[in-house]
Amino acid sequence: MSNFPDVIELACDLISRESVTPEDAGCQQLMASRLAPLGFNNESMVFEDTTNMWSRRGTEKPVFCFAGHTDVVPTGPLDKWHTPPFEPTIIDGVLYGRGAADMKGSLAAMVVATERFVKDYPDHKGSIAFLITSDEEGPFINGTTRVIDTLEARNEKIDWCIVGEPSSTNEVGDIVKNGRRGSITGDLTVHGIQGHVAYPEMVKNPIHDAAPALAELSQTVWDHGNDYFPPTSFQLSNVNSGTGATNVVPGELHGIFNLRYSTEINDQQIIDRVTNILDKHQLNYDIKWTFNGQPFITGEGLLLNAVTDAIFTANGLRTTPSTAGGTSDGRFIAPTGAQVVELGPCNATIHKVNEQVRCEELVQLTDMYYHTLVNLLAK
Repeated sequence: MSNFPDVIELACDLISRESVTPEDAGCQQLMASRLAPLGFNNESMVFEDTTNMWSRRGTEKPVFCFAGHTDVVPTGPLDKWHTPPFEPTIIDGVLYGRGAADMKGSLAAMVVATERFVKDYPDHKGSIAFLITSDEEGPFINGTTRVIDTLEARNEKIDWCIVGEPSSTNEVGDIVKNGRRGSITGDLTVHGIQGHVAYPEMVKNPIHDAAPALAELSQTVWDHGNDYFPPTSFQLSNVNSGTGATNVVPGELHGIFNLRYSTEINDQQIIDRVTNILDKHQLNYDIKWTFNGQPFITGEGLLLNAVTDAIFTANGLRTTPSTAGGTSDGRFIAPTGAQVVELGPCNATIHKVNEQVRCEELVQLTDMYYHTLVNLLAK
């Protein structure tokens, strides 16, 4: 593929490696082999089934970090793909393959931008780092969060971080994520008494008991949001009960719900309010909480300004900061005090069959990453 820009060649090499989560399939080793000649110290951190890489050039502050993941989601039905998902294919300027947009294209752009920057500014100030994991698409237990714990234990701090998640909507750089909502999940079991429907005096129907409480939870105004975040949202995603028979009152109802929440409320306040509503309705219940991440925001400052200027330099766009969407590994990095922004390709095809990215997007993204480095670290 020698007729294509270096970023496209590297993206294709990464896509060709079948790194379905939590597999890395040699992607990090490939990246490390490109970074080592630039003076990066590559440190592999393997936790359980997850391979992570912490790579750093320089020992001084401030520390600018590229963060991302080499793992991808499963392909889905192969017969729905126009081209083999792990055989990168370029058709009419569009690169097809699993991970093209999420996020091997971004990883390639990060490496190539860094190669270009170090060549142009070998004596740059501060340090450049890469925090790469193979556990972003999975349970996120042994990935970025474990690396951050390791860095924190040795007081190694990140000042600025770009996460290469596909943030854009219509054109690369039109949207950057400068924060994310918090996420907490409740796994609820409401206990009743099973029995025959013809003997209501001998049963306690958990569906009837739970319905008013679930309705109140769904209608509760948790907060009104703020300048950065929309109001907190409660969504019931699963409700299961019953034996399948029409003449049996079930003994349990199982429900799962999630709240995506703003900085106007915290996880303990959510737990307290949910518990109060369940108790008010006198339910016999158990609940298990899964804390997925705190909300974070990076307001105007050195990083956001540097990224905004870099996007305009690369393709003339005035970007829009946004906190919409799901969570990302930025939620593990921001609590350390780092400024965090997500910037990557268009997200229209992520996790879908025929995942794709325009080659020109990756060229422009490389320029955006390069100019961000220039804005922050060039002497």
